[in-house]
Amino acid sequence: MKTRTLGRDLRVSALGYGAMGLSHAYGQPTEKQEAIRILRAAVERGVTFFDTAQVYGAFENEKLVGEALEPFRGKVVIATKFGWNLDPETGQSRGGVSSRPDLIRRLTEGSLRRLRVDAIDLYYQHRVDPNVPMEEVAGTVKDLVAEGKVKHFGLSEAGVRNIRRAHAVLPVTALQSEYSLFWREPEEEILPALEELGIGFVPFSPLGKGYLTGKLDETTKLAPNDFRNSVPRLSPENRKANVAIVDLVKRVAAKKKATPAQIALAWCLARKPWIVPIPGTTRLERLEENLGAVDVELTADDLREIDEASSRITVRGDRYSPAMQAMIDR
Repeated sequence: MKTRTLGRDLRVSALGYGAMGLSHAYGQPTEKQEAIRILRAAVERGVTFFDTAQVYGAFENEKLVGEALEPFRGKVVIATKFGWNLDPETGQSRGGVSSRPDLIRRLTEGSLRRLRVDAIDLYYQHRVDPNVPMEEVAGTVKDLVAEGKVKHFGLSEAGVRNIRRAHAVLPVTALQSEYSLFWREPEEEILPALEELGIGFVPFSPLGKGYLTGKLDETTKLAPNDFRNSVPRLSPENRKANVAIVDLVKRVAAKKKATPAQIALAWCLARKPWIVPIPGTTRLERLEENLGAVDVELTADDLREIDEASSRITVRGDRYSPAMQAMIDR
């Protein structure tokens, strides 16, 4: 497995693994032993970068990741996230976001226990809290770093102004936000700012929440509790309307003798050397398929062809429901 560096010195596998879907948001949670098998299979295949969060499954995802990766302590990098208003004991949501320093500290202690680590490798603020100054949030994490409880600081879905404010207090190692051929907004302001500041970028949903694989069309029935049911651009009518972007990925895949998923991931990897996508899957064969993306080389001509073709495609539908859109930092 090839490696990349986030920020100043956080060395990780070129592709990470997003664990959220094992226990949260995508329908029925994966059976525990099967989930552990998938996580450990990722390690065996060279993945060293794993992503979870306190809010995924009311702490259950952190517990799962902690148990599965405990045998590899010191050999893998585990990222988790704070920033939602959760009960520190139960993980149940109390509504909205909260980055109050006292709550960050209480939730951090729980994450350390659940992840079975002495220090959190990469600790993201999951969403910007408009009621707590970014300097205060970064200062709290800076104190946790000084205490040896956190190694690296990250942000998720933060806008350029707050990235700069945080970075001035404590160097930000990585920003995690959505990015793919299906959602390219970060190219406008975010990526130039990250390059200027030396901050790594960790795209979540690099496969467009499954859409770019070509296996999610207007006839696909999602589980009632699959959060994609609330994503406007993944409504059945928009899945049909947006098929041109999938057709583009399929054309490139046929040319490169790869799968659409591999092309979507290889495209992310080719954008910048400090980009580390974190696709998730609950199936071993899909894990192996995704990891094959690191060996797919997209030439400058390939990238130009993709850019020219995609520039003529208008994607329909917002990427979040109005309530979720309101929580995105601009």
